[in-house]
Amino acid sequence: MSTRTSKAAIGVAAGLIALIVLAPPAAHAGIFGKKKPQPDFSASRPAPPPPPPANGSIYQASQGYAALHEGWRAKRVGDPLTITLVERTLASKSASSKLDSSGTAAIIPPSSGPFSFDPNSARAGGNRGFNGQGTADQSNTLQGELSVTVAEVYPNGTMLVQGAKRVTLNRGDEFVQIKGIVRMADVDADNRVPSTRVADAQIAYTG
Repeated sequence: MSTRTSKAAIGVAAGLIALIVLAPPAAHAGIFGKKKPQPDFSASRPAPPPPPPANGSIYQASQGYAALHEGWRAKRVGDPLTITLVERTLASKSASSKLDSSGTAAIIPPSSGPFSFDPNSARAGGNRGFNGQGTADQSNTLQGELSVTVAEVYPNGTMLVQGAKRVTLNRGDEFVQIKGIVRMADVDADNRVPSTRVADAQIAYTG
């Protein structure tokens, strides 16, 4: 009987060891915790450069050469550029209402007989009035700078840019994310574009 018990115990132990070894590792929250930027706003990596042609030329575009009339403005996938945030929204709403009502009632008694009485003593009247006003104002301002990268380049001279910034402060984390379409012609000499020139912009701020 003891031999069977020992074999059963060994079998159970072997099964537990197999489960521990084969079980997938537990998912960890990561060094930044659970609060992370959305993956759609992650930086885009540049495509690997093609092998340079052996043509003996001094200037090779594949080695990062930029023409004098173009400068170093962002124009390829993975190139960084800076978005200047100058967002401001203002909304106002007001409403008013007024109600006036009045009513009177009078009894005209017989002028003679036992039921005659002074009509001034049997009058009733009422007035009711209401005035109400309401106003709601809301304004939001977002200023700052955010470096993004070119995710896609289109044939019509526009680019899809996206990026995110995370700032860890004493009391928590702040995220700024932006994604949208930028014209190459709107990129200035300092490689900057105001957020008002970003088409179909998706700007998110949390913190």
